[in-house]
Amino acid sequence: MKTPGLWGILGRMVLVFTLLAAGRPLAAADDEPWLELKGTSGPGQGKHIVFLAADDEYRSEELIPQFAKIAALHHGFRCTVLFAINKQTGQIDPATLDNIPGLDKLTQADLLVMLLRFRELPDEQMKYIIDYTHSGRPIMGLRTSTHPFNYSKHPAGPYARYSYRSQDPPGGYGRLVFGETWISHYGRHQQESTRGVIVPDRQLDPIVRGVEGIWGPSDVYGLTSLQGDCRPLVLGQVLSGMQPDDPPAAGKKLVPVAWTKTFTGPPGKTARVFFTTMGHAHDFKNEGFRRLCINACYWCLGMEQDIPPRSNVELVGQYDPAPIGMNGFKKGVRPADHRLPEPAAPK
Repeated sequence: MKTPGLWGILGRMVLVFTLLAAGRPLAAADDEPWLELKGTSGPGQGKHIVFLAADDEYRSEELIPQFAKIAALHHGFRCTVLFAINKQTGQIDPATLDNIPGLDKLTQADLLVMLLRFRELPDEQMKYIIDYTHSGRPIMGLRTSTHPFNYSKHPAGPYARYSYRSQDPPGGYGRLVFGETWISHYGRHQQESTRGVIVPDRQLDPIVRGVEGIWGPSDVYGLTSLQGDCRPLVLGQVLSGMQPDDPPAAGKKLVPVAWTKTFTGPPGKTARVFFTTMGHAHDFKNEGFRRLCINACYWCLGMEQDIPPRSNVELVGQYDPAPIGMNGFKKGVRPADHRLPEPAAPK
């Protein structure tokens, strides 16, 4: 075997010191561009959730890994998080609209959870999402997933029909699968927050079991009329300010912010669907909203009988997402930086 020369040894030393200075494990240089979290004990063992985090406004690149950590550590699900990845740096880059590596993992997923916005993925990547969507397996969407795709550069491509302004199907993927596309901000963006009110006749629904005090700094999205068999679950009350105890905004009616539905694709297989227009990264600081999301995972998977009276949704590690806004994501972060620390070896 050829022995490395002096310059080779020095180069490796520089790499090691660079990784250590950045606080990254030495193996990170060869890391794959996604995050894998093995489920511990819990009802979710044996079930695989694939999360997609690719929007450049609401900090999905921070919310979604935290969501996955809660699902894995507290509930036992195996979780894979896929990100928008810069092709040159290998870093998480929500401004990269055309690259989410690892979508082939959807072939083995039991549940797809997405927080996407205006992606224009190459055909070979998009095919995995559409194949999953038509498979009859469950789907969950948050916030901007009403408008997950926008094929502006390739309007004649085979998947351009799923753009949010598509006419065939009307409203693209969002309205077809989730029941609505992008319409408007109903609450004033970053001025009026949202209080969640459970629909009276759904207060015994397993998805809202133990759910209390839903609030978030996200504004209520405007809707036309929900399509398909959508059943509103939580209504959004527009508050006049950005604090949970602010009074309701005058003259603004309650609007659905979470609902359930089904979706049946061309093969005729029907999937359970859950959607919420909440999903601002700071919404996820709210215990009620986190519990709603975790309970919805159980429901999507047909495991509502396993939802406890009060699901464990304790935050895992530090969760202090950056402020929302375009290009406001934390730079230089790789999927491996979201790894959970290895458990300490017994003494």
